[in-house]
Amino acid sequence: MKFLINLAASAAISAALVLSGCASKAEDNAKKAPPPPTPVVAGTLEQKTVPIMGEFIGRTAGHETVDLRARVEGFLTEASFKEGSVVHKGQVLFRIDARTYEAKRQSARADLAKAQSELMQAKDTVRVETSEAVLAQAVSRFEKAKNDVARLEPLAKEKAIPQQDLDNAQAEYDVAKSDVRARQANLKDTKLNQTIAIQQGEAAVEAARSALIQAELDLGYCTIVSPIDGIVGTRKVDVGNLVGRGEPTLLTTVSTVNPFKVSFAVAEQDYLVLMRERSKGGEGPPRALELVLADNSVFPHKGTVVASERAVDEKTGTFQLQGEFANPDNLVRPGQFARIRVPVGVQENAILLPQRAVSELQGAKVVYVIAQGNVIQQRTVELGPRYAEFYVALSGLKAGEKIVVDGIQKVRPGMTVTPTEKPISSERK
Repeated sequence: MKFLINLAASAAISAALVLSGCASKAEDNAKKAPPPPTPVVAGTLEQKTVPIMGEFIGRTAGHETVDLRARVEGFLTEASFKEGSVVHKGQVLFRIDARTYEAKRQSARADLAKAQSELMQAKDTVRVETSEAVLAQAVSRFEKAKNDVARLEPLAKEKAIPQQDLDNAQAEYDVAKSDVRARQANLKDTKLNQTIAIQQGEAAVEAARSALIQAELDLGYCTIVSPIDGIVGTRKVDVGNLVGRGEPTLLTTVSTVNPFKVSFAVAEQDYLVLMRERSKGGEGPPRALELVLADNSVFPHKGTVVASERAVDEKTGTFQLQGEFANPDNLVRPGQFARIRVPVGVQENAILLPQRAVSELQGAKVVYVIAQGNVIQQRTVELGPRYAEFYVALSGLKAGEKIVVDGIQKVRPGMTVTPTEKPISSERK
């Protein structure tokens, strides 16, 4: 009986070992089974002729930018605008207390009226006419005395009259002659004094008129209006503060942003390329500009080159250009960072490689190609210029090959994938 019990126990242990071995083998087989193919998004490489764009760093600015300053001293009484809003030419933005300048204007008006009255008095000819009349009387007396002397001289020689009568007539002649000279000098002085008075009066009128103009200007400066249509900045001074003392106080800034300008520097070698393109039939610097904003989005409106610097900067070796863009929605504001794309040539039969499909490995640019059997191949590629969201692949790829566009972080060389093909759009956005 004991023998049978031991035999049964041994059989049970053997069966358990057999079952355990089977289970372990099944687990090993399960571990050795290949994983399912990795899903990726794939695209087929396209080949076409595309324009090549040079890209340059720029900074936006208002088409017109005006600093509004207080040109007269006074307390700020009003700031009637919303900061950052659109304002129009002639719109009142600030007011300065104008009572002092109103009083100065009234005083200047009074001074002008007084100067004009004195000028009228200076032009009055009564004194000259009086002097001329007195001179005429003196001349008349002189002529009478002269005639008397001429009449009495022959009679005195003939002893027909006393010598005393001739002497009296001669004395009257001498006095009348001196009186005429005195009256002539007086008339000359009167005319000269009148001329001087008129000139002084005219100068006084001009000075008073200038003072009135200045007073009216100062009074006008108490109302600060926007000189342009644009967007107004923040207030630099709050209402109630004294402004304009010692220097023109900056109040705010207004900029025209539709259109706006972008200044960007072009390297000397790029400038030469652009000018050579111009010599092939263009009529000036490149006029089709693209603006890429800080979030890498492309501004929807094209720009034009409107100005260029006279010479290349000797320090930096760059040539300054200025582009202009329409901005109907006021999206772009002055001072924003931007990248300018300028057409610099044409790439014939270019293989267009999406930028997002390129990764970097030990300093080399690599692309994952989906080969026969959906097996991943790693290719090192040489990249050329950019076109929109693409690189131009100079080597390492062929048109019609499938590449991994999305999901490159999940693939490795030799891996099998399940591609979901998505068209690679080569149209500009």
